Amino acid sequence: MPTITLPDGSRRQFDHPVTVYDVAADIGPGLAKAALAGKVNGTLVDTSYCIDNDAELAIVTNKDDDALELVRHDAAHIMAQAVQELYPGTQVTIGPAIENGFYYDFAREEPFTPEDLKKIEKRMTEIVKRNLPIEREVWTREDAIRTFRDLGETYKVEIIEDIIPEGEELSVYRQGEWFDVCRGPHLPSTAKLPKAFKLMSVAGAYWRGDSNNPMLQRIYGTAWRNKDELKAYLHRLEEAEKRDHRKLGKTMNLFHTQEEAPGMVFWHDRGWRVYLQVQDYIRGKLRDHGYQEVHTPTVIDRSLWEKSGHWEKFQDDMFITESEKRTFAIKPMNCPAHIQIYNQGLKSYRDLPLRLAEFGSCHRNEPSGTLHGLMRVRGFVQDDAHIFCTEAQVLGEVSDFIDLLFEVYRDFGFEDVIIKFSTRPEKRVGADEIWDKAEKSLQDALDHKKLDWELQPGEGAFYGPKIEFSLKDCLDRVWQLGTIQLDFSMPDRLGATYVAEDGSKHVPVMLHRAILGSLERFIGILIEHYAGALPLWLAPVQAVVMNITDNQAEYVKKVAETLKNQGIRVISDLRNEKIGFKIREHTIQRTPYLLVVGDREAESDTVAVRTRSGKDLGSLSLQALSDGLTAEIASRGRTILET
Repeated sequence: MPTITLPDGSRRQFDHPVTVYDVAADIGPGLAKAALAGKVNGTLVDTSYCIDNDAELAIVTNKDDDALELVRHDAAHIMAQAVQELYPGTQVTIGPAIENGFYYDFAREEPFTPEDLKKIEKRMTEIVKRNLPIEREVWTREDAIRTFRDLGETYKVEIIEDIIPEGEELSVYRQGEWFDVCRGPHLPSTAKLPKAFKLMSVAGAYWRGDSNNPMLQRIYGTAWRNKDELKAYLHRLEEAEKRDHRKLGKTMNLFHTQEEAPGMVFWHDRGWRVYLQVQDYIRGKLRDHGYQEVHTPTVIDRSLWEKSGHWEKFQDDMFITESEKRTFAIKPMNCPAHIQIYNQGLKSYRDLPLRLAEFGSCHRNEPSGTLHGLMRVRGFVQDDAHIFCTEAQVLGEVSDFIDLLFEVYRDFGFEDVIIKFSTRPEKRVGADEIWDKAEKSLQDALDHKKLDWELQPGEGAFYGPKIEFSLKDCLDRVWQLGTIQLDFSMPDRLGATYVAEDGSKHVPVMLHRAILGSLERFIGILIEHYAGALPLWLAPVQAVVMNITDNQAEYVKKVAETLKNQGIRVISDLRNEKIGFKIREHTIQRTPYLLVVGDREAESDTVAVRTRSGKDLGSLSLQALSDGLTAEIASRGRTILET
C-alpha cells in the first residue's frame, strides 16, 4: 500500500491506491478545492492520476509556477472548443502552451478577423462557466484514427498515424462533447481556468512548419494565473511596443532595413557611431585579456566546411556560391577559419593558451518570416573568439572568461544573468568518453565560480557541451547572449596539434566563446532596454548646443569646439527655430544633454544644461560641464552629471 511523502517531509499512508485528489482531500478540504494537478516523483500529472506505490507528491495549486503551463494548455483546448462551436467544419491541428501563452493552428478556408477573436474569447468565458469536467480517456490507435476520420479531422489523423506506433494506445482529453488527442496533464474542470486570458493575434503557419504544406491559421493567446498577472503582462507588451528598436531606429535615425536586402542592416551615421562604440569597447577588453585580433575570409571552399562537420549540419542555413567549378560557402561562423590560423607554424605547449578573436562578418540563410529588425538578421558580426589550450588550462580559461563576461555586462548596465549548462545532443560528433571529459570540465568551472546554473540536457552544440549566459532586461525579458563551448573534436578533424612538454603531439582543446553574440542583436537589445535613451558613453550624439537668437551663434561654435576637443560627441543647432522646438526635437532623438545659450550665458562663459528627461541642471561653466561629461563617460554612467 502506498506511502506518500509530501514536500515538508511528512508522510501519509493509505491501505489502497489513491489519486492525487484523494491525497489533497485527506490533507484538507481547502487543498482539495484548490488542487489543479500533482507532481509525482517530479512529474506533473492530473489530479485523477492514481498512485499505487510509494511516491513523493506535491499538490499543485494556482500559487505554484507549475500551474502556468497547465493554465495555458487548458486555455488552448478551451479556445479550440470555442472555435469549433462557433465555426463548424474548422479542423484543429496542434495547440501547445508556449512562453507567455498558447496557440492553436486551425484549418479553415475563411480567415479569422479581429471580430472573430472577440467572439471566440467570449465563448471561451462561457465554456469556463459551464464547469465541464476534463477527463482523460485511453483509446486504441485504431479507434482514434477512425473517430477523427469520421469527424473530417484529416490533420489529426495524420498526427496519430505518424506519431503513435501500430498497436499502441493514446490519451484523449474530453471536456463536455469536445475532445482532442493530448498527453496532458490538464486541470480538473474548465471552471478551474482563471479568467485571466486574452486572444492576441492571428498569423499564418505552414502545417508542420513545412512551406510545401498547406497554410493554416494560428491564433495566439496569453493566459495567466490571475488578472493582476495578465494586466502586468499586457503593460509589458505596451512598454515593449513603445521601445520597439525598429521604430526607435527610425525616430533616432540609426538604421533601416529594406526588401532589396532582406535580413541585412543599413547603418546610418548615428547608428554606426553606436556600433563602433560597442565594438571598440569589446576590442579594448579583448586586448586587456590577452586576445589576438584576426580577420578571416568571408567566402571559403566547401571542403573546409565538410572537414569541420558544418556542411552536414548547417548546409541548409548557408549561402552557397560557385566560381570556376568550385563550390563555396559564405561563412556562417568563424571557428574553422581560426583553426587555419592556428595551424600556421608548429605550436608548443609554451604557446598555449592562444586566444584568437575576430569581429567576423557571418551570414546565415534565415527564413524570411523569422527576420526581425536587428534581432534576427541574415548578415551579422559576432564578438567571436576561440581559445586553444591544454586540458589543464580549461578551468582557468573558462573561469577568466566568466569574469570578463560579467564585467562587460555590468558596464552595459545588466546585473541579472541567467546561466544554463547544456550537455550532449543526440546528433553529435566525438566519442562518449570525450564528451564525459568535456562536460566535467565545464561543470567544474561553474562550480569553481560558485555560480547558480540550470541543466539543459541534450542542448549542447554538435561538437561539444556549452554554457549559455542570458540577460534580463528592464521588462524582465530574457535574452540569450554569451556562450562558451568546449570542443575536443573540431581541432582534431582539422589537424590542429601542439608539442607537449615530453615532445609528444597532442590535440589542443578549443573553447568557442562570445559575450555579446551578434553585435546587431545586442544593439537592438540595448535600444529597447534603454528605450533609446542610451547611456552617455554609448549615445551617438552626447550633447547638442542650441542658440536662442543669432546673437549667440559664435558662442555656440566655441562651446561645441571646446567639448569636441575633450572627445565629446557634440553637435550645434543654429537653425532659425524657436528654442522650444529645438528642445523637443532633440529630446525625441534621445540626446542626453541639451545645452542652451542666450546672451547671459554667452557673456558669462556658461551654458544652461537640460537633460533629455526634462530636468533643468541650471547654468554650468564650460570647465565644469566638460569635467562632468568626461567623468560620466569614463564611469560608463555610474557617475552622472546631474547628481
